[in-house]
Amino acid sequence: MTAHWIALAAAITTSLVGQVLLKSGASGAVAADGGFIHQLFRLPTMVGLVCYGGAALLYIVALRKIPMSVALPCTAASYVVIAIIGWAMFGESLGVQKIAAIGLIAAGVALLATTA
Repeated sequence: MTAHWIALAAAITTSLVGQVLLKSGASGAVAADGGFIHQLFRLPTMVGLVCYGGAALLYIVALRKIPMSVALPCTAASYVVIAIIGWAMFGESLGVQKIAAIGLIAAGVALLATTA
C-alpha cells in the first residue's frame, strides 16, 4: 500500500470522526436549548470541524497520485461505517433497505478500488 492510499484511508477516517463529533455536538439538551451559535462553539463541534480540515489536507496528498475518479468514490466507504455508527451510538434506524444500499455502496467502492 502506497503512502497516497494510506493518506486517502486517513482522510476517510478523519472525516468519519469529524461526522461523529458534529453529530455529537448537535445532540443533547444543551445543543437544543442553546441555538446554532452555542452548538457551533461546543467542543465536539469545533473538534469535528478541525477533523474536516485535516481530512481535506490528507485528501489533497492522496490526490497527488490517485486519480480523482477513484479517490472521491472511495470516500463513500465512510457511508457504510457511519450508518453503523449512527445506529449504534445515536439510535438511528437501520432497516433492510438501508442495509441493502450499504451493501451496494461497499461493493461499488471495492470494485472501484481494485481498478485503480
